Amino acid sequence: MNRALYSLFLYLLLPLVVMYLVFRAIKSPDYRRRWSERFGFAKLQRTDVLIHSVSMGETLAAVPLIKQLMAQNPQYTFTVTTTSPTGSAEVIKALGDKVQHCYLPFDFAYAVKRFLRQTQPKHFIIMETELWPNLLHFAKQQGATMVLANARLSQKSADKYAKKRRLSTPMLKLLSLVLVQTQAEAERFIALGVEPQKIKVCGSLKFDLTIDPNKKQQALQMRSQWQRSDTPIWVAGSVHPGEFAAILAAHKQLLVSFPNALLIMAPRHPEQFNLAAITITQAGFKLARRSMNDDVSIDTQVLLGDTMGELLMLYGAADQAFVGGTLIEGGGHNPLEPAAMGLPVYVGPNHWNFAEITELLANAGGLQCVAGAEELAALLAAKWCNPAEYQQASDAALAVVSQNRGALTKQFSFIDSLMA
Repeated sequence: MNRALYSLFLYLLLPLVVMYLVFRAIKSPDYRRRWSERFGFAKLQRTDVLIHSVSMGETLAAVPLIKQLMAQNPQYTFTVTTTSPTGSAEVIKALGDKVQHCYLPFDFAYAVKRFLRQTQPKHFIIMETELWPNLLHFAKQQGATMVLANARLSQKSADKYAKKRRLSTPMLKLLSLVLVQTQAEAERFIALGVEPQKIKVCGSLKFDLTIDPNKKQQALQMRSQWQRSDTPIWVAGSVHPGEFAAILAAHKQLLVSFPNALLIMAPRHPEQFNLAAITITQAGFKLARRSMNDDVSIDTQVLLGDTMGELLMLYGAADQAFVGGTLIEGGGHNPLEPAAMGLPVYVGPNHWNFAEITELLANAGGLQCVAGAEELAALLAAKWCNPAEYQQASDAALAVVSQNRGALTKQFSFIDSLMA
């Protein structure tokens, strides 16, 4: 499939795209708003630098880089786009009116052309691997230099690109600079046709996560308010409905040996919060909901983290963490946040989105892969029963994060030199 056929195929899918938005809007009120932006009808000003970060995770990693680029180039105007409401909220929270912000339109040719006619960016920075053929084609046609920053490409994604070379290879060759996280990813991009001289291995911006001491202190105070300073607490972060049952089964097993243990369960998406609450109560647990400011007493067995932007603090209030999207065919979410808080980390077998980071943490002893509920419960219990083993895993997780910092400086340097 080439780009012309791809564009035609997209137009044929337009009714399904609308149905998708309606479906998301039913489940999440945030998807009911700002549809005009998704179809290219936003009213926008011209911009010098356009930066696209998909959702909250990519945005959190991108914000320090954006702030540094803005400070170095005060003469430039910046526009930041996302595709999800959570990413949008993070942009507004972190950057406010210092940048122009909207949703990136779907990759329909008319929508992308209208969006780019208004913004006319000189430089276009795409975070991670959010690549769209029409977007890159028309941005290049307008003369924008295009950078793929903090780029990651799993073997699974590379195989998908390889099956559509007539579409993917011309798109990838439009990039001026590809700043990859690891050497393995550099080799995958080269195999797909990107010129080696365009690729720089910089590490992941997510290693440059800065933990606010106040946030850690707030977490410890919160734990003290729960009267849980000396009782076991673990977090299941960014979990999906297909994982709820396994997480609760693991906790039920833990309660046999640790009757005062607390599970903090934080679903990945807001539209999953109510389903999670129903699942927890139907399983017979005593539940408190963070969004409702329910009291967390010594009898509370599960705290539902049904708020946005608090996951890092919830990790800080815990002893150990499981990272979701890994017991289902989801590819997993970022294990570095709990690692940066000094928590031993667990993931399921499907962690290809963060394969290299997971391997680093596992090799150091800060992370373990589990097959399911029974193994997860056993490993959590083993750490609580063996303080020396717990401390070794905690120190290993912190060391991996510390030793791999520096991607922000490298990526900023390459991008800033291209913008000069």
